[in-house]
Amino acid sequence: MNDPNQDRDIVGAPAPRDAAAVPVFPPVIPLAAILVGIGLGWLWPIDLGLGRLASPFRWIGGALILAALLLGATAIVVFRRSGESEKPWEPTSEIIVRGPFRFTRNPLYLQLVLICLGLALVLRNIWILLLTPIAAGLLQRYAIRPEEKYLERKFGETYLAYKRRVRRWM
Repeated sequence: MNDPNQDRDIVGAPAPRDAAAVPVFPPVIPLAAILVGIGLGWLWPIDLGLGRLASPFRWIGGALILAALLLGATAIVVFRRSGESEKPWEPTSEIIVRGPFRFTRNPLYLQLVLICLGLALVLRNIWILLLTPIAAGLLQRYAIRPEEKYLERKFGETYLAYKRRVRRWM
């Protein structure tokens, strides 16, 4: 028979779950920014008169998207080779400091923000460009902070030392 108190700590509160308490599926945030930006661009287009620069913007934006996809794919490969999951709501057994994690603590979130920026350039959509910092802020609040809180609780000084060495975004 299950003891109803087995998942409780000494004072009777539920024991913390061994995973980050991320309340949203993180890619939804930048996707919403992109879709809202496209909608706003259709309703209230902003033309900066850069028509002749369309090609360079598209090339730069395309290169940014490609670099972001490479960054994300590399991070996922490192996660999986380490036996870890890239899903923030699953338990973590180690702090990964290899690959892109040597330069940024959040390569997958950085990837999402870079894709927003790249699409803003490719589509020449100022609205997406304006919404990207908001998306980054929401990612930080609803994904990064809960993950960092979990990692600090689980790994203590080891994670805090990693935070001091490696920047959040870049």
